[in-house]
Amino acid sequence: MNNLLANNLKVSFLYLFFIITALYLIKVFDIAYPLKIVSTTQTTELAVVGEAKIDVSPDAAIINLGINATEKSVSQVREKIDQINNNFLAELEKLSVKKELIKTNNYSVQPNYDYSEGQKIIGYTGNMRLQIKVKDFSLVNRILEKAEAVGINQIEGVNFFVDNPEVYREKVREKAIANAKNQAEKLAKSLEIKLGRITNIVESPPREPIFYQKTMGAGGTGNFSSPVLEPGVETISTVVTLYFEKQ
Repeated sequence: MNNLLANNLKVSFLYLFFIITALYLIKVFDIAYPLKIVSTTQTTELAVVGEAKIDVSPDAAIINLGINATEKSVSQVREKIDQINNNFLAELEKLSVKKELIKTNNYSVQPNYDYSEGQKIIGYTGNMRLQIKVKDFSLVNRILEKAEAVGINQIEGVNFFVDNPEVYREKVREKAIANAKNQAEKLAKSLEIKLGRITNIVESPPREPIFYQKTMGAGGTGNFSSPVLEPGVETISTVVTLYFEKQ
């Protein structure tokens, strides 16, 4: 009887010991409960790169202009710049250019100093930067001519670009995916393997669009005789990588 009791106590003690040990391990190693069995078998994959590009003709242009004026006082500078700007806006209205497509990027007036006798203000120089967006390319030269006629003395450049490139990025992405699938089929046939589902797709960052810029002379000033401005083309490209399961 005493032996039986001793054995039962021994078994109970061992059982309790294992429970305490298990709880201790769960606590120390932060084991989730209930335990989850995860298969470590990884499916092999085939990665295939697809490329595509589209040449798109620009459908919009930005004209960058500047007004520079130097006078004896701030009020004279502002009056001159405002007069030139108002005359130019009137000419743009005649060309049916909408106000929301005209943007003032900068308007500043700075003093000019004479340092021969200390620091003496001898006048002021003002600058104003204008940006005009147009969709009708036939207006570009006419706007430049009007700018010179009213006294705008800085023609900083004309940039042609695609106004909504995201539409073409979707198309070029579809072409790149189709190209990758085609390459995958050829590889699978060559390697005598079967392809499963696509498990992942990675697209490389799209390249920045290339803008065409036309600048009028070294200082952007002076007479110009209606130069021919060609918008050229913009290349939109992308690279995608598809990952296929190998069966």
